[in-house]
Amino acid sequence: MTTFGDSLMTLRDTTPLIHCITNYVAMNSTANLLLATGASPAMLHATQEVAEFAALADALSVNIGTLSSPWAEAMLLAARTAREHSTPWVLDPVAVGATRYRQTVCADLLALKPSVIRGNASEILSLNGLAHQGRGVDATASTDDAITAAMALAERQQCIVAMTGERDRVTDGRVCYSINGGHPLMPRVTTLGCGLSALVAAFVATNPDAPLNASSAAVACFAAAGERAGEAARGPGSFYVALLDALYQLTPDELNRFAQREVSDAL
Repeated sequence: MTTFGDSLMTLRDTTPLIHCITNYVAMNSTANLLLATGASPAMLHATQEVAEFAALADALSVNIGTLSSPWAEAMLLAARTAREHSTPWVLDPVAVGATRYRQTVCADLLALKPSVIRGNASEILSLNGLAHQGRGVDATASTDDAITAAMALAERQQCIVAMTGERDRVTDGRVCYSINGGHPLMPRVTTLGCGLSALVAAFVATNPDAPLNASSAAVACFAAAGERAGEAARGPGSFYVALLDALYQLTPDELNRFAQREVSDAL
């Protein structure tokens, strides 16, 4: 099996082009996180060009954070194109439990078979159709509470579910990994989860035949960098800068050592 460090090395060697349809709040942050890790970001959401560009990209990341009708149309066009070209794509169902509109759009996107769903526990519970009321983008449930839902969703959708929180879980519906790490300041910096979804897309782009391993490598990479950033940060502002530096400086060997220490079977 490809190690997490190998996945990081391949990403940096190939510089995958990641088409991001993400929200207004996250655009700059997501682009910087991808660049720091070694991928190439592109932020396009106009309906006139998303299908054409999605056909060129190595992976697509769809984030419904600041949803509107034109953006929803663009997301569906891009996801449909990605599926037609066998291009991996990631769905980030931000606050899907908050409104019926978000649920309707996510249902349409799920029909286009994302390669990976990346969300917090509340979002995964909502997507799985459980009676759970999310509170905006906050995670009001823990990943421990939502493992069963994550595995059921992954099995039903035949995709990977990467569920992040205090303890991250990544599953294909049969195998489920637990990833520790990160730092308590991470929830204090907006859009980090959005950026992680795009980073998952970048890792899966470099290893599309092993999406569970690639998604786990992305989540571990983020957790390892967050752990290191927390050692230098004095608050949320300095943490974000330190996180960019930590992603840039993280070596494949360091990521492998982190994985040996912090990644385990969740069940």
